[in-house]
Amino acid sequence: MKEYFKPVDVQWRGFGMVPQSGLALQERFSLYDAAVKFPVEVSESPPPRGCACGDVLKGKIVSSDCPLFARKCTPLQPVGPCMVSTEGACAAYYQYEWSKTGSRGNIGG
Repeated sequence: MKEYFKPVDVQWRGFGMVPQSGLALQERFSLYDAAVKFPVEVSESPPPRGCACGDVLKGKIVSSDCPLFARKCTPLQPVGPCMVSTEGACAAYYQYEWSKTGSRGNIGG
């Protein structure tokens, strides 16, 4: 891996900048680097108002503790990134835990 890639700082949604948490091609492979060939400026966007996706991803809260969860934010009308895809933390919680009980209470409690 070290032959082709180098660690780089990456801006992660919900986490912010995490030093050395991503990978980029080594300079000698820049001819094949899509990021060099097609430079895209990605601006930091604030989370939607009331969305606690960052805290869910960091393990500070469970999905049902978010004030938007299963109210304004559902798999059919997602508000934050954690509900957008089926792999998202909130979408998975909604499908496999919350939908069984319909409860906003603590899981396993």
